[in-house]
Amino acid sequence: MSSAFPRSRRHLLVHATALVSTCLVVLPAAAQSRSSDSPLPPVTVQAPDQAARPAPVRPKPRAASQSTRAVRSAAPAAQPSAAPAASEVARGPALTVLTVQQALRDIEQTPGGVALVPANAYRNSTVSNTIKDILDYVPGVFAQPKWGDDTRLSIRGSGLSRNFHLRGVQLYMDGIPINTADGYGDFQEIDPTAYNYVSVYKGANALQFGANSLGGAINFVTKTGRDPFPNGVSVDAGAFGYRRLQANAGGVNGAWDGYVTASAQAADGFRNHSDGQAYRLSGNVGYQITPDIETRFYLNANSVRQKIPGSVTKDVALNSPQTAAANNIALDQQRNIDTVRLANKTTIRFEDTVVDFGAFGVDRHLMHPIFQWLDYRYQDYGGFAKVTDDRIIGGYRNRLVAGVNLLNGRIDNKQYVNVAGNKGALASSSLDKSTNTSVYIEDSFYFLQNVALVGGTQFLHATRDRRDRFLSDGDQSGSTEFNLWSPKGGLLWQIDPNWQAFANISRSAEVPSFGESASGPGIPFIPFTSIRPQRATTYEIGTRGRRPDVTWDLSLYRAEIKDELLCLYSAFGNCNVTNADRTMHQGVEAGLGVTLFKHLFERAGAPDRLWLNMAYTLNDFRFDGDAKFGNNLLPGAPRHYLRAELLYKNPNGFYMGPNVEWVPQAYYVDSANTLQTEPYALLGLKAGIDNGGPYSIYIEGRNLLDKSYIASASIIDKANANSPLFEPGTGRAVYAGFKARW
Repeated sequence: MSSAFPRSRRHLLVHATALVSTCLVVLPAAAQSRSSDSPLPPVTVQAPDQAARPAPVRPKPRAASQSTRAVRSAAPAAQPSAAPAASEVARGPALTVLTVQQALRDIEQTPGGVALVPANAYRNSTVSNTIKDILDYVPGVFAQPKWGDDTRLSIRGSGLSRNFHLRGVQLYMDGIPINTADGYGDFQEIDPTAYNYVSVYKGANALQFGANSLGGAINFVTKTGRDPFPNGVSVDAGAFGYRRLQANAGGVNGAWDGYVTASAQAADGFRNHSDGQAYRLSGNVGYQITPDIETRFYLNANSVRQKIPGSVTKDVALNSPQTAAANNIALDQQRNIDTVRLANKTTIRFEDTVVDFGAFGVDRHLMHPIFQWLDYRYQDYGGFAKVTDDRIIGGYRNRLVAGVNLLNGRIDNKQYVNVAGNKGALASSSLDKSTNTSVYIEDSFYFLQNVALVGGTQFLHATRDRRDRFLSDGDQSGSTEFNLWSPKGGLLWQIDPNWQAFANISRSAEVPSFGESASGPGIPFIPFTSIRPQRATTYEIGTRGRRPDVTWDLSLYRAEIKDELLCLYSAFGNCNVTNADRTMHQGVEAGLGVTLFKHLFERAGAPDRLWLNMAYTLNDFRFDGDAKFGNNLLPGAPRHYLRAELLYKNPNGFYMGPNVEWVPQAYYVDSANTLQTEPYALLGLKAGIDNGGPYSIYIEGRNLLDKSYIASASIIDKANANSPLFEPGTGRAVYAGFKARW
C-alpha cells in the first residue's frame, strides 16, 4: 500500500481500518436472514440481473429492537387507498433510515420526476468511481467527469454556466447537506462504494429537503448495521493506474447497531497532470431507545489530493486528448480537500405520525492552487425537523409532510499569488457568511381511493454577508437578504398497484452563491449591483410503472425561467455570471427497461433473459427574446443524450453485454452560438457473475473503439476556435473488480 498511497496521507485509512476491526468485534452479527433479491426500482436504474432472481420468503414480523435483519420485500410499490398501506409509519428495521423499499414508496408519493438507484444497480457490475456511474441511467441527468472526482452535473439544465464545481443541485449525505451554506458544491466527498441507495428529486419535487433550485436534490444514503450483508471487502483496478480498496463492517448488539465503510483509491489519470488519491470514511451508530424511538450518530471524513489538467481548445481535445493545459502545469494546479462531518438524527414514531429531527456540523479545508492559491476554511452547521402524518380523516386518506431546515455557515476566504504551485503574497481576504432557513408543508389528500390532490409551499429566508479584510483594492464588503416563496400543486393517480400517472405545477427559486459575479463593481450582494435570485415555474406531466418484464418512467416538463444565472459577458477569457431576462427549459425524460427474450437456453425453472435498459433525455434550452442573444440555444448541454445497455442474464448469476453512450448532435459552448462540441458514440462491454450471494466479480471495458471525444465543456458568452473550453473524455479503458460480503 505504501507505494500507492503516500505515508503522509495514510492516517485516515489506518483509522478506518481500526474502526472496521472494532465494529467486527463490538457488533457481532446475530443470526441473519439474507435475501438474494431486491425490489424493482423505477425504470432505468433497475439492476438487470434482479428480474431473474426468485422472490424471497417474507419472514414473520419482528419487534424493531430485535437484532435479526428483515428480509427485503419483493413488492415495494406504493398503494394509496382508503387505508395508508404505504404509510411512513411502516418503518423498520431501523427507524431513522428507510430501507430501499420504504424509500421507494416514499418518493413515489411525489407527483413528479423522481428516481431511486439501489446500490445493486451499479455497485457490483461497474468500477463505480464517479457519480456518473451512479446516475448514468437516470433520465434527465447529464453527468460527465472532468478530472478525478470532479463532474459536470446538470439536471433539467441546472447550473449550465457554472464552469467550476456545482450549482443548481443540492447534495445530501444521509439527509445532511454536502453543499456549502451559500449553495456551492462538488463531488470529491462522494464515495460511490459507500451507499445503500441514492434518491434523485428533480426540481421542486425536492421540496422536503428545502431545495430551492431548478435541478432539485440528490440524497446519498449509507447502510446501517441492521441491513443485510453489513460486512464486506472489494478490490477494483484498471486503466491509467486506477486502484481502490474498500471495506465495510457492521452488525447489531441488542438495541445498538453500527456500520462503517472506508475506501482508499488512487489513479495516475488519463490526461497529464491528472493523478490523485482519496481516502474516505463513513459510519453511523444507532440506538433504539424503545421500539418507537431511535437515535443515530453519523461520521463522515474525507482526504483528497487531486491535480487538475485543465480545459483545452477543441483541436487539442480531439487530437491530443491527454495533453494538459500549459498553465495548469506551470502553476501546478490542484484541488485538495479535508472534510469532517458529524450529525445526529432522531426518529419518534406514533400511531399515525413520524417525527424526525437532528443537527449537523461540517468542517472543510480547501487547498486549491489555481490562477491564485486559494486557502478556504468552511464551517457549516444546522438542523432539521420533519413531521409526517398519514391517517384517515372523515373516511379519506390524508398525508401531511411539514418541516424546517436550517443551514448556516462561514467561509474564511484567503487567496494568495500562485508561485509555481506555492503560496505567494496575500491577494485577497474576506469572511463570507450565509444563513438559510426554509419552512415547507405539503399535503396529499386522496379525494378518490387512488387519486391524490397534492399541494404545498416552501418559504426560504437567506442572507449573504461579506466582510472584506483586504482593503488595498477597495472595500468590497456587502450584504443582502432573500425571501422567496415556492408553491406547488399536483395530482397523483395510482392507476394500479404498480402504475402511476402524475402532473404538477411548481415554482423554484435559486439564490446566487458567492461564486457568482456581477456586472457592476464589487461582489454580487452589494445593494444596487446585486444579482437577483433565479426563479422558475415548471409544468410537468408523466407516468411510471413496472410489470414483470417491463419498467418505464416518462416525464415531460417545461420550465419558464426569469433571471436565470447565465454567462452573458466575459473578461480575460473567464465567464461572468449574471441574470438573463427570460429563458426556457423544456424536455423529455424517458426510461425503459424491458425483457426482449426469455428462456433462451434455460427451459425449466427461473428463466434466463435478454434485458434492454435505456435512458433518453431530450433537452430544449433557449433564450426567450433576449436583447443580446435573441432566441439562441443555451450552451452547455446536449440536445439528445442516450445511455443504453443490452445484457444477457442467466439465473446462475452470469451476465454479459454491450452498452452505448450516444450524443448524436453537437451542442454550443457559448451564448452567441458560434462554437460547438462534436457528436460522439462510445461502445462499452461488461461481463460478470453476481447471483446475489456473498461473492461477485466483473470486468468492464469502456470506450472500446478508443474514440476521441469531448466529455464536457466550460461556457462563455462568445467563443472562438482558440477558446480553451473543452474537457477531453477518457480513452479506451478496462477495469475489473471482486467483492465479498457477509
